[in-house]
Amino acid sequence: MTYTIRQISERAVSILFPEKITEEIHQQVMATTRLFQGRFPGVLTDTVPSYHQVTLFFRRRISYAEAHEWIDKVLNQTQTGGGGLHGRTITLPVLYGGEWGPDLEHVASVTGLSDQEVIDRHTAGVYTVFMLGFLPGFPYLGGLDDRLNTPRRDTPRQSVPAGSVGIAGAQTGVYPLASPGGWQLIGRTPRQLVDVHHPEPCLVRPGDQLRFVAITKADYQAMEKEAKQHVDH
Repeated sequence: MTYTIRQISERAVSILFPEKITEEIHQQVMATTRLFQGRFPGVLTDTVPSYHQVTLFFRRRISYAEAHEWIDKVLNQTQTGGGGLHGRTITLPVLYGGEWGPDLEHVASVTGLSDQEVIDRHTAGVYTVFMLGFLPGFPYLGGLDDRLNTPRRDTPRQSVPAGSVGIAGAQTGVYPLASPGGWQLIGRTPRQLVDVHHPEPCLVRPGDQLRFVAITKADYQAMEKEAKQHVDH
């Protein structure tokens, strides 16, 4: 396993892998995350994965030399192979197109596909949650069909509805909360991705896999109504 170590503050150190967005690098990131996460409560306060690095937050100030020695020791004494590291598989229902996915036709035009072909390719994928970022619970997903690669919007929207499913370049993702955003919106899920009242507020976490399934307008409205009733109670 090839990695470098960089100190980013008096109490934070990052373990960096080759700067690529690939499944192999993701496996190494998740293996390292699970190696440190929750195992050293007297040393670390948090372990945060991203695309190609894992950042460790220490309880006390620590020098680069001390952190480097300790991290090397932990990594060298433990096998961090990537096999079997995927977490849960979560299915998100999505209503594609129309007011719920206003950029579906644009994505179809850019890619040379029909609207239905975009939907078929998007729902055929199994997407790995590489990291959460931008907004609480926003999953950056790897595994998008190459034919669906579409640049971001030239002008971001001032408000994107919660649950919107978008494409930006070679990635797809889901807006858990209403916010500004520049991704190409192709659909929307009625499922709630963030619930601050739940013991685990975010529906997904790094290492999970996501599948999308197309639903009808009637399905969407029924699920939305059910979710609202759940919140009200």
